[in-house]
Amino acid sequence: MSSAPDTIPFSLDPGPGLREMQDWVHGFAANVIRPAAAEWDEREETPWPILEEAAKIGLYSLEFFGEQWLGPTGLGIPIAFEELFWGDAGIALSIVGSSLAAVALSANGTNEQIGEWLPQMFGGPGDVKLAAFCSSEPDAGSDVSAIRTRAVYDEAGDEWVLNGTKTWATNGGIADVHVVVASVDPALGSRGQASFVVPPGTPGLAQGQKFRKYGIRASHTAEVVLDGVRVPGRCLIGGKERLDERLARVREGGSSGEQAAMKTFERSRPSVAAMAVGIGRAAVEYATGYARDRVQFGRPIGQNQAIAFMLADMQASVDAARLLTWRAAWMARNGLPFDHAEGSMCKLVAGETAVRVTDQAMQILGGNGYTREFPVERWHRDAKIFTIFEGTSEIQRMIIGRALTGLDVR
Repeated sequence: MSSAPDTIPFSLDPGPGLREMQDWVHGFAANVIRPAAAEWDEREETPWPILEEAAKIGLYSLEFFGEQWLGPTGLGIPIAFEELFWGDAGIALSIVGSSLAAVALSANGTNEQIGEWLPQMFGGPGDVKLAAFCSSEPDAGSDVSAIRTRAVYDEAGDEWVLNGTKTWATNGGIADVHVVVASVDPALGSRGQASFVVPPGTPGLAQGQKFRKYGIRASHTAEVVLDGVRVPGRCLIGGKERLDERLARVREGGSSGEQAAMKTFERSRPSVAAMAVGIGRAAVEYATGYARDRVQFGRPIGQNQAIAFMLADMQASVDAARLLTWRAAWMARNGLPFDHAEGSMCKLVAGETAVRVTDQAMQILGGNGYTREFPVERWHRDAKIFTIFEGTSEIQRMIIGRALTGLDVR
């Protein structure tokens, strides 16, 4: 693959530093996350003790996530996320759930905002903190332009007043810092939106319904209700001067640039794809081991072509999804444009691969795969979300189709 002169060349060898990190994260996933997975799936609660353990070793920390996000190859986050989600998707999402809000702030915020709010999204050992990114609404899921949450500027107090309801927010209501996407000029649709930091303890922000989910049940997902929430002017991500310039440009018929919420989703898609790769890999490894050990009709079931061929397809699909994910992550880190929607491409393939291979793993295990005594049924439940959140598979196909054809595919 060719690259611009100032980019890091793409390589399938992550190097000794990332391999060491991978082994370290895998050890935590194998020894801490996976043994606790079934318990926290049943409890449907945030696994605070595991978050604390991750914070103690520096895995849940601004320093770790920052180092991986800023690595020159772009592969640090995909490698780390794959290992965590290999352990368990629900617990892993609790560990990495703050990162989406962190990406939104880092991608669009000023240096002062990043310095003030980013540390408060993670905290430290003995004082673990969480962040939540709040974009979706009851009537605005895939259609970001339909967001109704309003942000009105109170010039006298230099404050923004937020009103509305957000839904499907990871860590929503229990987070210390919430990043909220709101409309400042509804007439402009998605081009009239901005993002705001809601600091800890701000009056008027409350948790609404907590969702009981099919999968990723150790990750807290809830509504966030904003009722007359007042935040200082400095909480407008990017600052008011930049917002005013953008809105003026749009009103005059010019381009608004990338919409904040969509920019966040696009930057995060390779990392979300890596999560799905981790689940798919776990299923392939488990089903392969089972097929070697399970004896029927006097021989291992893996000796039957029906099983061996299924495993071959599963392994090839997971490896292909990983390669697409690494390509997109490398491109994003090196500032290369997604001319063919490479971010959407990796998320689409990885998400659908995870659903398919976990289903195939259940089939290989037969009746055992359908019980909670074996982990594959949980992995199948966890995998399904990756064809839904952060852009459904249908939305990803639409984005890819538009990129390929240059047409307004709807």
